[in-house]
Amino acid sequence: MSIVDAIYSYLPAKRKNTPSGWTKFNAVCCPHNGNTPDTRQRGGIIRNGDGVSYHCFNCGFKASYVNGRHLTRKMKQFLEWSGAPDDAITKISLEALKVEGDQKTLEAVSLPTLPDKELPADCQTLEQALMSNPEAVIGVADYILTRGFDIRGDWMWSPELPDRLIIPFRFEGRIVGYTGRKITEGKPKYLSEQTPGYVFNLDAQNNDSPIVLVAEGPLDALSIGGVAILGADIMDKQAMLINRLGKRVIVIPDRDADGARTVERAIELGWSVSMPEWADGVKDCNDALRKHGELWTAYLIMQSAESMELKIRLRMKHWFI
Repeated sequence: MSIVDAIYSYLPAKRKNTPSGWTKFNAVCCPHNGNTPDTRQRGGIIRNGDGVSYHCFNCGFKASYVNGRHLTRKMKQFLEWSGAPDDAITKISLEALKVEGDQKTLEAVSLPTLPDKELPADCQTLEQALMSNPEAVIGVADYILTRGFDIRGDWMWSPELPDRLIIPFRFEGRIVGYTGRKITEGKPKYLSEQTPGYVFNLDAQNNDSPIVLVAEGPLDALSIGGVAILGADIMDKQAMLINRLGKRVIVIPDRDADGARTVERAIELGWSVSMPEWADGVKDCNDALRKHGELWTAYLIMQSAESMELKIRLRMKHWFI
């Protein structure tokens, strides 16, 4: 089935074709744009070669797909409002990336090359360090426990960075970098060695889950079983790595000024965003894990996930205060 045929398959059953080539039906967009539901078939869609254009003659909403380009955010909205499930929209989006004519985009933003990197000198797992040098690493172990994690996780320690928790960066089973999180007051909070475009915890996403959760920091990602972009900015190469999973993407930003940039980029990419009703004082996913627990944190994230730009922006006004 072609991309255009897939789009047409989700049109309302009650529709009619006009001599000029338009297919008319009750517009699906009006209630989402502040208008009353359409009952006069003022929504119309027409094929343009290998592409398609939708126009609402009531609220003015427009969406289109051009052969050889990505599925636009507005076309994804149109499909969602037409009743297409999230997995179907994701499938159509991925198919759009594969069609001939999109090669220029793929070449301009290629997947990152992630070479192997060395860990700090004499680096060992935290469990090994606790047996060989417990007095030196007890502070790191205590820090992990206070953040709500088990010390048997993928944690490391190095005498070269004695006051830092070493979190290895893995990709396809290889170590491609690391970050050292300072466990005491002082700056810099993180000392990292990584290749630009890396996404933390991608290897753990090879499962049957239809979604991938995206956080900013590695501890936040581990708190929710998701991935981390290692900052507030989502790079093009990172977006490609995440989209390659073929899952619905839900971004959970930090509740600070930088998090607003993350949301803006997520909207641009057509990803969903979740800004849950955290308890007072909770500003990120790890705070939520410690305050709400694993199951309730996951529930709040899924309950608040939103893909409509209008609703996301309305939520931002209350989230970033």
